[in-house]
Amino acid sequence: MNKLLTVKDLGLKDYKETWEYQEELFQEILNIKIKNRREETTLATPNYFLFVEHPHVYTLGKSGDLDNLLISESKLVEIGATYYKINRGGDITYHGPGQIVGYPILDLENYFTDIHKYLRLLEEMVILTLAEYGVKSERSKGETGVWLDVGTPFARKICALGVRASRWVTMHGFALNVNADLGYFDNMIPCGIKGKAVTSLNVELGKAEIDLEEVKGKLMKHFLALFEAEKI
Repeated sequence: MNKLLTVKDLGLKDYKETWEYQEELFQEILNIKIKNRREETTLATPNYFLFVEHPHVYTLGKSGDLDNLLISESKLVEIGATYYKINRGGDITYHGPGQIVGYPILDLENYFTDIHKYLRLLEEMVILTLAEYGVKSERSKGETGVWLDVGTPFARKICALGVRASRWVTMHGFALNVNADLGYFDNMIPCGIKGKAVTSLNVELGKAEIDLEEVKGKLMKHFLALFEAEKI
């Protein structure tokens, strides 16, 4: 089992370009697994973790409802946003500047073969990171992602998750609001869940801006510990 992890920070990058790059890495891993099975070889499969920020974009998961996007195509153009229907699970999500997006492209057979455990560990990575800033976050039963004040009228989501997996290879991932412009969330029903608010770390801390690189460092530290992985 190869637990080595190649980490790449793509900076601010177009959603479609990043999606295509994810697909390339995803297919690379799948091809090695198929070759190993067919030819009875034991080639090691690589693991990747991409950090990225996207320009304003709305993405709809394969089980999502387009009615959860509340604005027209012309309004999308007006606010400088794009829209894509994609092949991850989940409903509608927004990505934009000030949000840390992470795409782990892993062969889970290098770690464990349990998708639910995978999602829970991604949530735990975020929960532990937020705790370092004095923010108490948690899971909400039946709702993937990371939330604050669950079970109260003030429940709000700070991190969305949506993944795809095939032959235990993962893609897509999580989006953590750090310095996000929350106004863009008003144009959709986040994850298709009505009546739930969205927040950002800078809002919770009452600060204009949080150091994104510092947050990425904390996320990676917890990811490596939780997955018993080693960064290369």
